[in-house]
Amino acid sequence: MRVQDKSIIVTGAGGGIGEGIAKRLATEGAKVIVNDINTALGEKVVADIVAAGGTASFFAADVTKSDQVKALVAAAVQRYGRLDAMVNNAGWTHRNRPALEVSEDEFDKCYAVNVKSIYLATVHATPVFRAQGGGSFINIASTAGVRPRPGLTWYNGSKGAVITTSKSLAAELGPDNIRVNCINPVFNPDTGLAAEFAGGPLTEERKALFRASIPLGRFSTALDVANAALYLASDEASFISGVCIEVDGARCV
Repeated sequence: MRVQDKSIIVTGAGGGIGEGIAKRLATEGAKVIVNDINTALGEKVVADIVAAGGTASFFAADVTKSDQVKALVAAAVQRYGRLDAMVNNAGWTHRNRPALEVSEDEFDKCYAVNVKSIYLATVHATPVFRAQGGGSFINIASTAGVRPRPGLTWYNGSKGAVITTSKSLAAELGPDNIRVNCINPVFNPDTGLAAEFAGGPLTEERKALFRASIPLGRFSTALDVANAALYLASDEASFISGVCIEVDGARCV
């Protein structure tokens, strides 16, 4: 059990990549706090984990609201006695379209969900990590932050901010034994945002364009990303901080 009895929050875990991460961590012994704004979806993930013999509980919180993130962190400590890691997975994107056609509200939401959430997690979880002698942040970024495609400019920028912020925090918080890493997944057609990334319904033609840029010849899965998160949350990665693991099949363009 690679994360036995570790208390780990996974945000945006009601489906997609977050669900995959939560379930994978639970199979390796973690006590998982499943977070989402959708209570029904989050509680279903918890039920699945418990039915499989794992430990999990649900906490509804909007990761763009300071008081709710503070309550989320407090709930983890209250339920499981500590907080070992926080996986900041919740994300959002505007539809694939020219940069000038993205509304101000869409821009604000993109940066609130993708970047402000990292700020709020850091603000509220860092004091807990410091008090207990260490902890780990795992931020889910994207290949979009390092190899941006046209049509997703503001999303690309938000994920670039996650990557740079993670590296900076790793340097700043390292003396407190707090590790900060991120994961860059490539396109996954099974996530709730896939059609937005593609700019419309996921036709075979659209999927083929994405697949053609991945030398390993397939899309990423939630399990691919979850396995990377498991490693970063485990003691095997105790000297790993400030890195981005690209889970992208060697995406080249």
